[in-house]
Amino acid sequence: MNSEAVDIHRDRKLNPQIIIVLIILHLGAFAGFFFFSWRALFVALVLYWMATGLGISLGYHRLHTHRSYKLPRWIEYFFAVCGTLTLEGGPIFWVATHRIHHQFSDKPGDPHSPRDGAWWSHIGWLLHGESKHSNTKLMAKYAPDLAQDRFYVWLNDYHWMTVIALGALLYWIGGLPFLLWAGFVRIVFGLHATWLVNSATHMWGSRRFTTRDDSRNNLLVALITFGEGWHNNHHAHPTSARHGLAWWEIDLSWMQLRVLKALGIAKAVQVAKIPTTDAERQAA
Repeated sequence: MNSEAVDIHRDRKLNPQIIIVLIILHLGAFAGFFFFSWRALFVALVLYWMATGLGISLGYHRLHTHRSYKLPRWIEYFFAVCGTLTLEGGPIFWVATHRIHHQFSDKPGDPHSPRDGAWWSHIGWLLHGESKHSNTKLMAKYAPDLAQDRFYVWLNDYHWMTVIALGALLYWIGGLPFLLWAGFVRIVFGLHATWLVNSATHMWGSRRFTTRDDSRNNLLVALITFGEGWHNNHHAHPTSARHGLAWWEIDLSWMQLRVLKALGIAKAVQVAKIPTTDAERQAA
């Protein structure tokens, strides 16, 4: 894998399609505050858990990207579908981008490093050049394991269809409050929460491990991303299904995974050894 193969577009013009979509999403999220209902908020929270919790944290990240545990294929597919509900792209795009990030973390070739600017790492990298979200052929080079599966190829090509279908269902069931809160507000909050892992957890927080990048552990980001904020732990042990390595490091995804493991659903769960001495921390 080389950094030149995936152009991060820093020298190209802005992408109007992506910008228009993001503007519409943020306007819809703002409008949601004029159509508040407790039922809509509850549905939004449930869908946030499904999309960002199961879809991104347990699915796209810990399962599809790092293969830190195994699930029955149909559940693996379900998690991937949940991931598309975030509007962060299909599984092949997401996995490929994250694997490139790990290979070139905070170095030339990293798609979203704060060393290129906080704004760039948070959202700017998505706003420039041609979108790669549906370029399955290109991104498949960096996720060949997923590209061999017809379902993942189809889901990557048509990842946006699940959001449209869900939006129509939400409007049919609960009108504008459901659509705006469980659709727009949920998606916008989830996008920024995930983007904070790219930006904030490479700028602010503590460092348990001496890694070759700027990754940090950030409690606030961890709380809104189901444990993804323990980013320094993750970069030190990328294949570990557990990111919160200390008892006080709240990792909601790990808690759910422990339940799946106890039920015999999740298997081959990889867990990093928790360092207890300074020597072990330096060696990790």
